[in-house]
Amino acid sequence: MLNLERLRTLDALARHGSVSGAAAGLHITTSAVSQQMAKLEREVGQQLLAKNGRGVRLTDAGRLLAEHAARILSQVQLAQSDLEAQRGQVAGELRVSAFPTAARGLFPVALADLRRRHPALRVRSRELEPERGVAGVVRGDLDLAVVLDWHNKPMPLPDGLVKAPVLDDPADVALPAGHRLADRAEADLAEFAEDEWITWGEGEFCHEWLMFTLRSKGIEPIVGHRAAESHTQLALVAAGLGVCIAPLLGRDPLPEGVVTLPLRQRMRRHVFVVWRADADRRPSIRAAVRALREAGESVGAAGGGHREQGAG
Repeated sequence: MLNLERLRTLDALARHGSVSGAAAGLHITTSAVSQQMAKLEREVGQQLLAKNGRGVRLTDAGRLLAEHAARILSQVQLAQSDLEAQRGQVAGELRVSAFPTAARGLFPVALADLRRRHPALRVRSRELEPERGVAGVVRGDLDLAVVLDWHNKPMPLPDGLVKAPVLDDPADVALPAGHRLADRAEADLAEFAEDEWITWGEGEFCHEWLMFTLRSKGIEPIVGHRAAESHTQLALVAAGLGVCIAPLLGRDPLPEGVVTLPLRQRMRRHVFVVWRADADRRPSIRAAVRALREAGESVGAAGGGHREQGAG
């Protein structure tokens, strides 16, 4: 009889490609991963791992069993979902992630609401950029991920995921209060052609979106600074070091001396939550999606007329 936890360890090894990655994904030690795999090899009577430099790789038998393990674990997830749905209780553990501004702007309201309504549900949350959140859901390391795309650049999703909208998040340009356009009611994107941009890290979805959007308007971006966190970007704007995109969600409070200016080409992020289709019937998933959407509605209702200036 194959042990389910050992199959889960093998599946994590196949998905992460390393013992350390599998250990991190399963929240166990690397020695525990090695012990589980040694026991699984004894159970099946075949070598599943082979040394590969300083790491390991799956043997042919290991890859074959890992393929079966992925299907078995998916069926187990489906069975658990069906049992939870039949029982109708929102309980157990739920692992969720969100990109930083959503973690700041949505999680405090949504997760507090879940705790109040469903005290038997334990939620574990973490900040992850959208691509890593989606990958975590696909791998089974996460149950839900709050992610985003932009009005002019959708995020492709792998097969087997379900999504639900949370809110549409308007975005302005943040600029120093002394900027030549600071007193305007709105501006055209082309008017920032000579400005230095403060943007996200190379290769991140939002950075690629900004480069795509500026170049589609005939602007070759001048990138002065990069920062993953929006409040770091705004602090650099406050210091007069450039301009940045400032979505409404999670941006309060603005630093002193920063103005947000709407664009004539209205920009919006689509914020949504994703989960695996085989977990669709879990009451805890449905409860969390509902809480996130209600939090999104409250943020949207509070965001009307959103041109702002930092205190000062």
